[in-house]
Amino acid sequence: MADDLLDFKNEDVERLEALLADRIYEFNAQAIDRFDARSLGAAIRDERGEIIAAISGYTWARCCQITHLWVTAERRGHGLGRKLLAGAEAEAIGRGCQIIQLSTHSFQAPGFYERIGYTRQAVVPDHPVGHASIFYAKILKGSGA
Repeated sequence: MADDLLDFKNEDVERLEALLADRIYEFNAQAIDRFDARSLGAAIRDERGEIIAAISGYTWARCCQITHLWVTAERRGHGLGRKLLAGAEAEAIGRGCQIIQLSTHSFQAPGFYERIGYTRQAVVPDHPVGHASIFYAKILKGSGA
């Protein structure tokens, strides 16, 4: 159609991301008849109330997806990432999830995830160029899986 416009310069990307997430969830939920998606997130704060580590993701259809995990550089290697993931796993089990999945880059934390029981599922080389995206999963014990 002549009136269809494609404009990458003027879109409100955050609003567009939210709209797409909602529409895709609606489709997926209807496709498998599961309407139980819930956001998941937690933060660890220092004595001043500043966030020094945080995790986010969601649960849906007895699965948990971790989308972001971050620990401030000064606090890495002190167990905060492990604490966040353990908390997310416990929350996911409480929500009836059987599996948790996440991704990392080859220059981020693949060894960390492997040490705490995550199994490498796939690697996408050259994402970003010269590195790789690595996808992990872990069966959640206590979930009945």
